[in-house]
Amino acid sequence: MNNDLDLLLAARRWRPARITGALMLALIAAFALLGPWLIGIDPARQTLSRFLEAPSIAHPLGLDHLGRSMLARLAEAARLSLSMAALSVLSAAIPGTVLGLLAAWHGGWPERLLTALADAVLALPGLLLVLLLAAFAPGQFWPLYVGISLALWVEYFRVVRAAAAVLLASPQVEASRLLGFGKLYVVRRHLMPELLPRIFTLMRFGYAGAVLAMAALGFIGVGLQPPTAELGVMMIELLPYYSEAPWLLAAPILVLFFTLLGMILLGSGRKS
Repeated sequence: MNNDLDLLLAARRWRPARITGALMLALIAAFALLGPWLIGIDPARQTLSRFLEAPSIAHPLGLDHLGRSMLARLAEAARLSLSMAALSVLSAAIPGTVLGLLAAWHGGWPERLLTALADAVLALPGLLLVLLLAAFAPGQFWPLYVGISLALWVEYFRVVRAAAAVLLASPQVEASRLLGFGKLYVVRRHLMPELLPRIFTLMRFGYAGAVLAMAALGFIGVGLQPPTAELGVMMIELLPYYSEAPWLLAAPILVLFFTLLGMILLGSGRKS
């Protein structure tokens, strides 16, 4: 009784934080998806005579060092970063979960083989893996996508394998097997309800990590390259002009900051 009351009070205490995080992410997603269409300005169009122009009604965030609309480029960068991170996380979560279930269910040599593969990937830091792939195709999309996905799937595999192994040995699953229920029923009825909260927690942190990794790679010049509109690329492009036009550099930094803050607040107080 006391535990249930504590959980209820904790849920109420953290509910405003989760709502704030969800609103932040919804606004950023709406800006990323609808911004390019609503703004109606080509983010690549240059007006060199109006470089570093201050914010105005026509251009609320001003123009960058090449006379390009900062608002249009920021919307394009947010859409690229958020969609790429979502694709990477899904590409890691689905195979990682499936392989984790297979390893826990079958055991034996399939589990040993998959565990050895996961350990081999873990032996190579995720950022280094992305850098190695980026060396084959500098400035391209696929090395970042493949590298981040390969670095993330191991987390889902290890968590799902460990949790599923415990659940498969539980009395409920044994009873379902004795009653003749198939594997799909056991997975749907007993495994996934327990695994989904953990998977969603991993996806939340993985998504934030993917957005941050792409921005960091763009900032150090080994990710996407100019003139592509991406948060990290925009930061490194605008860094030399921070003293003349600080609002330009602040824009991509704030989008990245509020994206990560929204993900953190969304998971505050959540029981995983």
